[in-house]
Amino acid sequence: MNTSSATEAREIGNRIVVAGIAAIVLILAIAAILLFINLPDANAFNTRVEQLFMENDNLTSLAEIKLLEILAGSGTAFSDTLASYRFVIFVLLVFATAMLIAAVAFLVMLIALNRRMGQIERKGIEVNSLLISRDQKAVYLNNFEFKLTEAAIETLSVLAEARMDDEVLSGAEIEGVISGRDSADCDEAAGATRIKRLRDTLGNQMISELLVKNIARKGYMLAIDKDVIRMV
Repeated sequence: MNTSSATEAREIGNRIVVAGIAAIVLILAIAAILLFINLPDANAFNTRVEQLFMENDNLTSLAEIKLLEILAGSGTAFSDTLASYRFVIFVLLVFATAMLIAAVAFLVMLIALNRRMGQIERKGIEVNSLLISRDQKAVYLNNFEFKLTEAAIETLSVLAEARMDDEVLSGAEIEGVISGRDSADCDEAAGATRIKRLRDTLGNQMISELLVKNIARKGYMLAIDKDVIRMV
């Protein structure tokens, strides 16, 4: 039930991400189109000045001609300024597009990581090697070294031996093996406490929770292939 709910949640999340990206692209495209449509024509001022020249060809005085030249120069300046604004807007749109692509790439990475986490939830940690060294009080998980306490090493060793025999141990059985007593005389809570201390010693919550599986009403086991376990 929990796996089904997690899968549905991931699917809904993926659909929301895709819909959000599509909406952002659409909004950006519409904004760019509306912006460029509503920008005035760069030659509008020059066209108006040219019209003034044509409609007032009887202007012959030096002052009048000078005024028309100033207007023509102003039109050219306005045209150049508007062209620079268009370039700036274009650069900003390109920058926004680049940022959007980066965001999409980041979201795709998150989706891939989310799917990978889902696989880990279903299958447990993919362990290629588990080496337990009692002398060094260390465990090597996929060549990553974890320093453990003596009690944690004992607990992990018991779980490893049980996994190689395809056995699931209850808390009382774990306590019995470590203490050398009969499991019937041991408390279930004592074994559960050893498991908790082992997980605390491993430190990383994801690794500890997925490596040491708690099977309801049965007990504890290592969720790895027994063939990868070695003890020295």
